[in-house]
Amino acid sequence: SDWHLGHTLKDMDRSAEHAAFLGWLVERIRDEAPDALLIAGDIFDRSQPSPAAQRAWYEFLLAAHAARPAMAIVVIAGNHDSGARLDAPAQLLSRFKVHVVGAVPRSEANAPDAARMLGPVAAHDGTLLARVAAVPYLRPSDLPGGEDPDRWVEATRAIYAAVFAEAPDDGVPLLAMGHSYMVGGAVSEQSERKVLGGNLHALPDDIFPQNVAYAALGHLHLPQTVGRRANVR
Repeated sequence: SDWHLGHTLKDMDRSAEHAAFLGWLVERIRDEAPDALLIAGDIFDRSQPSPAAQRAWYEFLLAAHAARPAMAIVVIAGNHDSGARLDAPAQLLSRFKVHVVGAVPRSEANAPDAARMLGPVAAHDGTLLARVAAVPYLRPSDLPGGEDPDRWVEATRAIYAAVFAEAPDDGVPLLAMGHSYMVGGAVSEQSERKVLGGNLHALPDDIFPQNVAYAALGHLHLPQTVGRRANVR
């Protein structure tokens, strides 16, 4: 998570750093041969990324797919991303096993469409290896009753619960993704503003039930476990 492609540090271009990181990640994919790569938001540093930042993103996706064609790549938007911009090429990217959830998908009744936030991870032969509850950064406008800040945490919990409910109890591992401030999470100093209202609206780790095998979270800019759960990171 939190690549922030296009970021500058006191007006210094960081594209060389980003290129080095992305090249390193492609090498890890080639060496480790993972079944899935989960990218948990803030791909870009701004909602209207530069052409160079977008080029780096798409070139990485092509390189990652070439390094491991069988690998699923699951992507969610963070608070710095434009969900609609990430979603725009989703149909094309799906040909490269890239599943993108930028903006919260909506049903015909304009309610969050939980089923479209659940993506598969399949082996080369089509065997289902896992399902991923890919929930992007949630803005108040995405939440039922979002005009009331006192309801934000429970409304977020309800969205996750609806996505988890779409996964049948068939023994296939269930993974989760999110981009949010978590209760007890350590924030990198001067690195990132807190989601929604900060500590007041931090999400508890029990938003991920015990049947979630792994939760990949973005936003806090520090590698850490959440709620003393080694599988929620």
